[in-house]
Amino acid sequence: MNAHNPTSGNTTGLPGETLSEIHDCLTLALDATERRSGYTRTEREARSYMRTALRRTCKLMEGRA
Repeated sequence: MNAHNPTSGNTTGLPGETLSEIHDCLTLALDATERRSGYTRTEREARSYMRTALRRTCKLMEGRA
């Protein structure tokens, strides 16, 4: 186990359908919180975490293709 992959090699991971649902939920959350005016510091931070999670989810999905 390491910081980038905390599971052992014996696990199967999440099913592709679950990753797709996570991807969709993160995308919808980003869309729902988008606005033309500026964001508060807390909102910027939260949106940054969502974008990071979305990128990582995409990378996991690419690995399954």
